[in-house]
Order: sequence, then structure tokens, then C-alpha cells
Amino acid sequence: MKLSFVYAAALASTVSAHTIFQKVSVNGVDQGQLKGVRAPDSDYPIQNVNDGSFACNKDLKHKDSTIITIPAGAKVGAWWGHVIGGAQGANDPDNPIAKSHKGPISYWLAKVDNAATAGTTGLQWFKVSHDGLANGKWAVDTMIANQGWHYFNMPTCIAPGDYLMRVELLALHSAGSAGTCGAQFYMECAQIRVTGSGTNKGSNFVSFPGAYKANDPGIQVNIYDTKGQPYPATYKIPGPEPLTCSA
Repeated sequence: MKLSFVYAAALASTVSAHTIFQKVSVNGVDQGQLKGVRAPDSDYPIQNVNDGSFACNKDLKHKDSTIITIPAGAKVGAWWGHVIGGAQGANDPDNPIAKSHKGPISYWLAKVDNAATAGTTGLQWFKVSHDGLANGKWAVDTMIANQGWHYFNMPTCIAPGDYLMRVELLALHSAGSAGTCGAQFYMECAQIRVTGSGTNKGSNFVSFPGAYKANDPGIQVNIYDTKGQPYPATYKIPGPEPLTCSA
């Protein structure tokens, strides 16, 4: 879709208004900056859905041995910042991310033997939660309003053990075409240990890369009209539906 000159200029001004997932909270308790979260210094997205680092991002500079304990059923928070540490200078208008970079946020798990040492290739991932567009409000809007925090509830039926938790933000402000001007994927992985008495080890497994196609309807999509106003009214988040626990 052809954008107005004014809105195209606005997009150009936010080309570096990126973000990094950097912290986890469990039932309201902040687990600490970069504790158990594998993160790069770069806040740039991955735009090729077939990139070999699509699982947990590339050039990971921050990685420790922390494994975050998360009870099944807990409220889990993921915190995003424009750059490592949060704001890029005083009064950063693009912290945690530019308001134009609207899109969904999703959460995935992959079972591993040891979350602190596990590699990121060849894993089988299943989605445990996602948040897209509802009543004109995107997941990214909610995250910005919460000063970088976005939340989900860990399913109560998840089997205990070590997992990598993949948190993905998909920015759709320029997703009307595939390639360098297309959708922007931001993702990092946290090292977690689920506790509880659940028995569900996942379903609807996918691989990263491999789960998405560049022209999937939720990836190649216009979310702004020719006047730069947000639309559409409905949106389908890419990937499978999240795991649900039977009553």
C-alpha cells in the first residue's frame, strides 16, 4: 500500500526506534537486569524469517548461568528497553520502542536438559501465550503504556523442568512488503525452570527458523491507511495457537 509522504517521513524518522527484551518478572518480582536473559548489544531486528539465529537472536553478548524459577500458573513479565539498560539518553521518545512500531507479542517454550547451557538450534518450540490486536489496541501499545513490561500467565499444566522461553515482538509498521522494508522481528530468550505438578510437555511444535513464511498474512500486512491512521479492525497473529490446559 502506498503511504502518504508525511507518514513515510515519519517512518523514516523512527528507523532506529528499536527494542531489546532484557528482564523477567515472576508474580510481580523483578528478577534483575539481564539475569537469565540472553541478549545482544544491538537493538536491531531480524527481518529474514529464515535467518539461522531466528530462535533467540544473534551476536549474544549478555549471557549468564542464571535459571529463573517460574511456578506453573505464575504471572510472568517481560521487560523491553530501547537499548541495553532502557532509554537511549534523557527523555528518549522511543523507549521502550517507537509508538509507530505496533504489533503482537508472543511467548514460546522449548524443553531443554539445562537452560543455562542449552544451545538454540534444533529445538522444538510451542507457543504458550500471545497478544495481538483487540479493540484497536496492540500488544505493543500495552507494553509501552506499562513502561516496557508485558505480561502473560504461564499455563498451569506445563510439565516441570528446564526450558528456554522465547519472547518475540513483531513490529508491523512497514510490513506491507517483504524484505528489508518489511516486518521487524525482535526476540530474545530467557533461561527458566518451571515448577509444579503439570504434565503437559507441549503441542503444535514448530522450529525456528521454519515456523513462518515471509508472506504469511500476519507478517506481510498493511496496518496503516494512506493517511497514516491505524487499521485494520482484525488481525491474525502468525504461528500456531497457544497451548491450552484442559479443565
